[in-house]
Parts: sequence; C-alpha cells; structure tokens
Amino acid sequence: MIEDIQSFFHNIYENFNNRKIDLVIANMADDVQWANGMDGGYVYGRDGVRQYWERQFGLISSNVTPLQIDKENDVVKISVHQVVHDLDGNLLADEMVDHFFEMKDGKIARFDIGATRP
Repeated sequence: MIEDIQSFFHNIYENFNNRKIDLVIANMADDVQWANGMDGGYVYGRDGVRQYWERQFGLISSNVTPLQIDKENDVVKISVHQVVHDLDGNLLADEMVDHFFEMKDGKIARFDIGATRP
C-alpha cells in the first residue's frame, strides 16, 4: 500500500515540477482545500488551485522534491526539498518543508504546509 502511495506522490511532484498541472489537478477532489503558500489561507476547488498555480508560476519558479513519504490513516506526510527562484533566476528559498495531504476516495482532499499539520 505505501508503495502505491509513494508512486502516486512521486508522480504528483514530477507533474507539478514539469508544470503539467492538469495531471495533478485530476488527482484532487472537486472540493479540494489547498494551502496558499504565497498569501496564507487556502484556495478551494480544482479551479481555485489552477488559478493559484497560474498566478504563482507567473511570479516564481519552484521545484519540489519529495524525500520521505509517510502515511498514517488518511493523512500522508511528505518531507520535501523546496527550491524557489524569482523569474530572473535569483534564489529566494532553498529549504526543507513538510507537506500534509488528506486523502479521500483516492483523491487529494486537503493540502497543508508546515512543521506540523494544523
């Protein structure tokens, strides 16, 4: 089971890093709640995530590499290496971050960022 989860999320991050956002969004619940890492709060629904990412990609270039994937019940915790540049190539962040995904019926229902899940 964890192998399936690892494969699922490696594909999610690979598609995100390659800006294949429709492939990522297809794996989200229609009413997904997604942490807004730029402004705080959340965006809601697949269209909200799409608009958030389109705005984000117009401002920064990010690459996120999953390093460790752990699952407990319906929550998946992923420790990632996140590198963010501005559009001129200047480094803005190079850090380790934890991502939390709540799954429902095989889809991402909620995404949170932080050292601990809220």
